[in-house]
Amino acid sequence: MELRIQGIIIGIAIALCILVRVPWIMCIILGCAIVAVYLISVIAYRQKEKRIEELIYYLMKVQDNLELPALSNMEEGNLGILHSEIYKLVTQLKERYDGENKQKRYMVDMLSDISHQIKTPLTAITMMTELLKAPELSDEKRLDYVAKIDQQTKRITWFVRNLLTLSQLEADMLELKKEKESLKSILDSIMETFEIMAEVKDIQLTCDVPEEIMITCDRQWTTEAISNIVKNCIEHTPEGGSVSVQAIQHNIATEITITDTGEGISKEHLPYIFKRFYKAPGSSNSSVGIGLSMSKQIIMRQNGNITVESEVGTGSKFVIKLY
Repeated sequence: MELRIQGIIIGIAIALCILVRVPWIMCIILGCAIVAVYLISVIAYRQKEKRIEELIYYLMKVQDNLELPALSNMEEGNLGILHSEIYKLVTQLKERYDGENKQKRYMVDMLSDISHQIKTPLTAITMMTELLKAPELSDEKRLDYVAKIDQQTKRITWFVRNLLTLSQLEADMLELKKEKESLKSILDSIMETFEIMAEVKDIQLTCDVPEEIMITCDRQWTTEAISNIVKNCIEHTPEGGSVSVQAIQHNIATEITITDTGEGISKEHLPYIFKRFYKAPGSSNSSVGIGLSMSKQIIMRQNGNITVESEVGTGSKFVIKLY
């Protein structure tokens, strides 16, 4: 439409020149100038059309989820601004789309894991419930089945409760207290909890922590995090072994080291031990693989980190740093 109007204006200008008898040389110069302006306008218009077609093509690619508009092809002016705004909008939409897909994958994996973990105890409960219906069943067997059903029910309850806690930690929805606590008091209570477990396996359980070390933390959840690690070390340490807990205060962090003389963790499994539902070979049947994952989440939520070093046949060392 713009080119048609420009053509009409050029024609009128040439006609006026002829009517007012402008010298032919001036007519030629003026005509050449007008034609040059017209050609430049045509080229500019077609370039804009091409850029608009490219933008439309980009948007079609985005719609098909193929790629984003390339910033390197942008130009100055309003078209460049339009290109830039489209890129920003599409980037935001793609990030949101990727986030939603990640959340969907997380939920699918979570439901799959829940189904897998609950399937075994539910099957056991169903079988024992059917057995309880038998009229000839003795009282002794009946009480035994009831006790096993209760055990499996408690296992499911424990699993669901801990899974809910882990989900809240991963979603940053669990509020943790920030209070000054004695580290020795926390570790002494943990040692007391696992004394019998260590004694049954003939494992030497020791704790060395200075009285004066104070940390800012949520006592309940910090106890839970360290307890999971100590329990894991005891479970994977053979009879006659040892598990030790030591703490030291540095200038910028409090360092807690938990060392065992257990079976160790192979290099290929080491990167995954803090992953939710991950079970390394040799784990007990009752393990569901969320204890260490929960410990890491709790420690990270309290401005800390946890690392592990291990060698098969020698043992493992967990290092917690609270800043």
